[in-house]
Amino acid sequence: MSEEEKATTPAAETKAPAETPKEEESTAEFAPVVELEEVEVVSGEEEEEVVYSQRGKLFLYGETLLEVGSGNKSWKERGIGDIRILKHREHQRMRVLMRQEKTMKVIVNHALDPRITLEPNSGSDRSWVWSAFDFATGELVETVFAIRFADSDIANNFKKVFEENQKEMEKILAGEDAAPSAEADDAAEALAALSTKEGGEDDKKE
Repeated sequence: MSEEEKATTPAAETKAPAETPKEEESTAEFAPVVELEEVEVVSGEEEEEVVYSQRGKLFLYGETLLEVGSGNKSWKERGIGDIRILKHREHQRMRVLMRQEKTMKVIVNHALDPRITLEPNSGSDRSWVWSAFDFATGELVETVFAIRFADSDIANNFKKVFEENQKEMEKILAGEDAAPSAEADDAAEALAALSTKEGGEDDKKE
């Protein structure tokens, strides 16, 4: 570049680009305005083990809030979630529990009663209908449910597992019915022996 060209070149073109100043990381610490204590969440399932779990969509048959007392009943969607069979680790009793996804609201909660019958839902090979005394709302209410699964294989497996555990539940309940009688006999014998013993001691004292 000639001396003449250097003289005519704008000064801005010959300057190096200015360096961007480095951003400094903030080291300031802010204490929370409100400190929340850790709260232990109790689900009521701590003493139970999951026997079966499968995702499905639940429906209820009944009146809507606007139709209460009208007698007009229809199927309404209750929610999507995992329908599970839970077994208590101590007394071995089983129940059916389902919570709505995200909200975790209980939408099914009833004992796995051996008398419950799963009926096919008309027009669908992946859905079952049944009736049970349900406690999901906090009150024992006879409710008609329908559960729909992703495909017929899942639906058939649900029915198989459901009925197998119903048979197991029937044995457990039969054993509980027999237990009070045997316990009563043992208690009566123990009481009789105790009374005799006490009576003998009183006779000696007299």
